Amino acid sequence: MARLVRPHSPVFGPANAPVTVVEVLDPACAACRAFAPVVEQLLFTYPNDVRIVVRYADFHPASLQGLRLLVAAHAQGKVHELLAALFERQEEWAAQSGPDPARAWKIAGEVGLDVPRAQKDALAASVDNILQAEADDLIALKVDSTPTFFVNGKPLPTFGAQELVDLVASEVQASKRRK
Repeated sequence: MARLVRPHSPVFGPANAPVTVVEVLDPACAACRAFAPVVEQLLFTYPNDVRIVVRYADFHPASLQGLRLLVAAHAQGKVHELLAALFERQEEWAAQSGPDPARAWKIAGEVGLDVPRAQKDALAASVDNILQAEADDLIALKVDSTPTFFVNGKPLPTFGAQELVDLVASEVQASKRRK
């Protein structure tokens, strides 16, 4: 689990939840956007039993700016809101025909991010270190596509929304039996 969950990783849901879902995502990834409602539903369905840990991948042309922005948003406690907005408006800022990072910053301001502070933070050496750690962990974990999911340290055996839901349900039930 050491490579799956890092101190800098955003976490949604209770810290002591018995089921940890690690999602490796790229904010410019259309498949990640498609899975966002599934992940939100897991949090809604299991509010006390599931936590989502987010890890970042830089696999698309607009990704790096989006990742820097998300790391800066995390420092302001706005990563969840910003990630949802970036997914919802992905075509505006991460279009394959021509990414528009300025649009991502505009979206960030609209969700309440202190943009001047975030722009400064996004260029900090600490953000470079976080993004390098993310890249190193992805290599070690053999992650080469997004989204990639791990549930309680186990990779999702077959990719799919229902497969993710089923594995999480199974892990929640197993945790209740152990109690």
